[in-house]
Amino acid sequence: MKKIFFFLLFIGISNAYAQNSLTGKITDTTDNPLLGVEVYSEQLHKGTTTDTEGNYTFNHIPNGKTTINFTFLGFKSISKDFVFNNKNQTFNIKLEESVFKIDEIIISTPFNKLQSENVMKVERLSAREIQKTGATTLAEGITNVAGVSQISTGASIGKPVIRGLSGNRVLVYTQGIRLENQQFGGEHGLGINDAGIEGIEVIKGPASLLYGSDALGGVLYIQPEKFAPEKTTKVSFGQRFFSNTVGTNSTLGVKTTNHNWQFLARGTYAQHADYKTPSYRVTNTRFKEKDLKLGVGFHENNFSSELRYNFNNSRLGLTEGIGEQTTETHLEIPYQDIDNHIISLHNHLFFKNSKLDLDLGYTINNRKEFEEHEEHEEGEEEEEHEEHAEGEAALSMKLKTFSYNAKYHLPKMGKFELLIGTQGLHQTNTNFGEELLIPNATINDFGVFTTANFELNDNTHLQGGIRYDNRSIKTERHEVQHEDEVHVFNAIDKSFNSFTTSLGLKTKLFKTLNTRINIANGFRAPNLAELTSNGVHHGTNRFEEGNNNLINEKNLQFDVALDYRSEHFEIFANGFYNKLSNYIYLSPTGEIEDEAPVFTYLQQDAKLYGGEFGFHLHPHPLDWLHLESSFETVIGKQANDDYLPLIPANTLKNTLRTEFSNNKWLQHGYASVSMHSYFKQDNVSQFETSTPAYSLVNFGFGGDIIINKYKFSTSVSINNLFDKEYINHLSRLKADNILNAGRNIVFGLEFNL
Repeated sequence: MKKIFFFLLFIGISNAYAQNSLTGKITDTTDNPLLGVEVYSEQLHKGTTTDTEGNYTFNHIPNGKTTINFTFLGFKSISKDFVFNNKNQTFNIKLEESVFKIDEIIISTPFNKLQSENVMKVERLSAREIQKTGATTLAEGITNVAGVSQISTGASIGKPVIRGLSGNRVLVYTQGIRLENQQFGGEHGLGINDAGIEGIEVIKGPASLLYGSDALGGVLYIQPEKFAPEKTTKVSFGQRFFSNTVGTNSTLGVKTTNHNWQFLARGTYAQHADYKTPSYRVTNTRFKEKDLKLGVGFHENNFSSELRYNFNNSRLGLTEGIGEQTTETHLEIPYQDIDNHIISLHNHLFFKNSKLDLDLGYTINNRKEFEEHEEHEEGEEEEEHEEHAEGEAALSMKLKTFSYNAKYHLPKMGKFELLIGTQGLHQTNTNFGEELLIPNATINDFGVFTTANFELNDNTHLQGGIRYDNRSIKTERHEVQHEDEVHVFNAIDKSFNSFTTSLGLKTKLFKTLNTRINIANGFRAPNLAELTSNGVHHGTNRFEEGNNNLINEKNLQFDVALDYRSEHFEIFANGFYNKLSNYIYLSPTGEIEDEAPVFTYLQQDAKLYGGEFGFHLHPHPLDWLHLESSFETVIGKQANDDYLPLIPANTLKNTLRTEFSNNKWLQHGYASVSMHSYFKQDNVSQFETSTPAYSLVNFGFGGDIIINKYKFSTSVSINNLFDKEYINHLSRLKADNILNAGRNIVFGLEFNL
């Protein structure tokens, strides 16, 4: 693989002869120049901005076709394809104001089109939008996307849920590669800090054609922070304070770009005490997080390469109930200590009319869990106790994953685009602790695919493709002593394969109604826990037995998305029906082992259906006022009509938002008040109890304060304004009747040099 990479690098540099540039001027519709318009190419991972006169110069563009985006807050985005052939070009443009959300380039889909042109409807939240919500973690922040929820364990651990599916059924991509961090566990969160990211895209529905196994339920595509514009250096500092957890989040970043090279670095540290309900603090839900992100980019005409590294250490307390009431941040036993190392290398080779993308990734997930093993004498010092625990991790697993993704974009033939590609990974799991949740194992994935996009006319696009995947799983045999019994993990050697397809149409009905119709199937191979478990999972307080006779989960989903937009009104309706074959679920056996009820994995067909519906009103002449409303619903049932577990309650979200600005001292100001109403959830599985309805009121305001040409981005949010007592249906602490967090006031400040 190293030889292949250096060979591609040599080809890219040896073909670097072109010196193309794009220049122009950007104004509004009244010919006033716009300062700070972003001129950016996702393909090249670089860009520039306009000066005070609205002029820009974008240098070192390779020969061939390049898509360049022009974006500015409050104006409609423009995406334009340019074809360069050793000749500079000029492009002047007038941007129109936009009262609704900016039309953005979607990079999680294969042809990187504007959302308005995309066949699949993909939701996107920027990092700034996430932070405005006052979310404590990234997993909590993305729940503001309609159809997305989280299974939470306290304030620190959140697992994303897309339209009722979660765990290994939702694939997470970060830095352009798949994140592998033992997603099978109920107590395993994302492990990604929201500092140093640009935003997050959400594909709701099967995306196995693009991403392979584990994308059966959808994809979270986390975009890394962009490099600085050409010939600039930026330094930024951010600080957030959280009243509920007496928490802080501090981040410092620097990035610079010159002729050919780009560099960025960002360090983040966060710590939180136990979260507080209206009545008490939930003992040992405290957590600490360290995060480091580094990036280096190199561009030389026909070749572009980007190397990124992310290290994240999370120390997460695991509550065992309500105990000592304190705001201390040192962790008590039990707790997790998790290291994530993510290395990604992205290479783009530009030929005359085509392009080759080669993405390589290597991740290391080192997970340790510390538990109480013996009684300690009264008066024993806490430091000695913690030191003793540090050296005796009950559970210690190291997961190493090498992944690759190669895509060749063939020359465009009129209005027909085609790409072919291959993806795969090699993964090893190794145990070092005295406890085993899953055995030592080796996993290999290999997939090949092709997808095409055909533009019938300006308003109608057709996209489809086909893919073949194979996953092989080999494990070692283990014998683990549990009290008076020996638990055996039998060795397995299995192979799973599947074809997946998708077909989508984007068109306009009645010349005003944007319509997207998609039908796709996906698959998921059983994970190691489902195949091999043989012991107590303390996070879920049950003894789990694997089933090595499990076969692939498969699904077929039908989506219809309708959008109507006028100058002052927007309405949308997204409906889906998802049929799952061989859905894997846990079922009790009625036995008790190691003082815990025994559950085993079974399979049965299932179905999910529902959708998201809403509107956005921007009345004239009240240009500063926005009223937004959305409703989301999911029903999940097995073939025997039993309800599926962990299905989010129906939710209605209403937001009243105002915008204001004073160019001298305040820009992009906002204030909002919202009410999130969660309906009673009584469509529950046989292992769940119903959850009462409740409503939460949230408030936020902020903006960019200008002082002597320096900009301070500020935000204040108050979540659960009235300190409501409630339990979310997807809280893993619900079984112990532990409330979710009460009022949380979050102050945020970001300063840019």
